[in-house]
Amino acid sequence: MSVKQQQPYQCGVDAAIDVVDGKWKVHILWVLNDATRRFGETRRLLPGISEKVLTQQLRELEADGIVHREVYEQVPPRVEYSLTERGLRLNAALAPLAEWGDERIAMLREGDAPAA
Repeated sequence: MSVKQQQPYQCGVDAAIDVVDGKWKVHILWVLNDATRRFGETRRLLPGISEKVLTQQLRELEADGIVHREVYEQVPPRVEYSLTERGLRLNAALAPLAEWGDERIAMLREGDAPAA
């Protein structure tokens, strides 16, 4: 497992944030949530991500046991990515946060300013 933090975690949120830290990891999790995808398809579903960054983020998620990488020995080689059971559980844990974010987006669209 790839543990980036050197010191002991202070709480469970700290440990979870360590895994999803980065601009693209949560987006990758959502893209892989409903289907196994090839690298190119994943990249097309994430406009703005570079090939280098996607590769790096997928490797980190794989090292953390969140993403499974399946290599098919054929010509040309085929590689597919899917979520592990741990990755599916992480997505389920992120669902309430996404719900909260959707409510915030709706509030901002309606012009309601957040309470100061």
